[in-house]
Formats: sequence, C-alpha cells, structure tokens
Amino acid sequence: MTHSRGNAAPHIDVIFFDFSGVLAEEGFIEGLRAIGRAQGLDPEAAMHTATDLCYSTGYVNGRADEAAWWNAVRAATGMTGTDAALRAEIMNRFTVRPEMLRAADAVRAAGLRTAILSDHTNWLEEIDAAHGVYRHFDRVFNSFREGLNKRDPGFFTHATAIMGVAPARAAFFDDNVGHIGRATALGIQARLFTGHDAFRADLAALAPQVALPAGWPG
Repeated sequence: MTHSRGNAAPHIDVIFFDFSGVLAEEGFIEGLRAIGRAQGLDPEAAMHTATDLCYSTGYVNGRADEAAWWNAVRAATGMTGTDAALRAEIMNRFTVRPEMLRAADAVRAAGLRTAILSDHTNWLEEIDAAHGVYRHFDRVFNSFREGLNKRDPGFFTHATAIMGVAPARAAFFDDNVGHIGRATALGIQARLFTGHDAFRADLAALAPQVALPAGWPG
C-alpha cells in the first residue's frame, strides 16, 4: 500500500487525515481496552463489542446519542459505571499530536487543501473546542455530522465530491487497514499511518512540494 519510490509522484490537490490514531492518540480503542482491564473483562472483546455497537446503534452516524450507546455497551459487555466516568476513560486518552497539526499546516502552506475524515462522534467537537484542531483544516468530515462512516465507501465518495477533487488527486492517511483498502479501491492515494518515519516518506512521495518544519516531528 505504500507508494513506489521509483514512480513519479501523483498530482495531489487534497490530503485527508484521520483523527484518532493519526492526528491524535487512539483514545477510543485504548480507553475501551482500559475499561475492560479495570473491570476484569476481556479487554479486546470489550473493545470490539463496544466499537461494533458504535456503528450498529447509529451513534457514529449521529442517529443515536451517547447515552443510548453506553446503555447498549453495558448490556452487551457487562461494563459498569456512569456515562461520565466511562467517557472520561476515553476522552482523557485523546491526546492531540501537535506535530501532525504542524504537518497539516505545512501541506496548506504548499498550496494543497486539507481535511479531516473521521469516524467520530460529538466528542470530536469537544476536542476541537479544547485544542483548536479544526483551524488547521479546510473542511472536517465527522461521521457524526455527515451521517456516513468509513465502513461505507460512500463516505469517501461524499468527501471527495464535497472537496471537488478526483479520487486519484486525493491522498488519505489512516491507521485502519480496512479504511485504507476501501479508499484505495476508489482510486484514492491512501497510505497506512504507522508512525512519523513512514508518514514523512509517504508525504514526500505523494507531495514532494510540501516542506515539513525543520526538526519535525520535534
């Protein structure tokens, strides 16, 4: 899935960034695992069940509220605790990565447009209110507001159409292999985010005109 270094760089107009796992630490998954461990549950099973319920209840698409999702999670996994206590375990782990926001700024400085493409909830807006994430991007596609999510290829089609960019001229960084596969199948230049070094190399191959700040990521 990585770009062949021997090929000419594609012409990229827009770069989409996932939020959790790319622009910030993966607070959702790690928070659910932590809750599972603390409550004597299988942390992986609890995380997967709660994640799937985020989709099946419609919470990730804005068709159910947080309380309905937590009620479904408690019923399915045996988790206990108030909504506020459980959400704190997740929200406290969404640590924004300032170096990635600087990278997004560098992309815009090079004349490209940027967007967030995230399967998230109302929590993303709370994180933005606290950390000013959105100002680094031209558009934010939050599944909770768009009514679509990245398990549906239509979310990618929707985002590229709104941005007015052909899929082949869009790049996308995400830490989820499934999302990368769906984006790639549509012709988007999708790259799996695994860390700073791979990101730097992939960005240089996709958009060599982008100059990351001196000393990045430090």
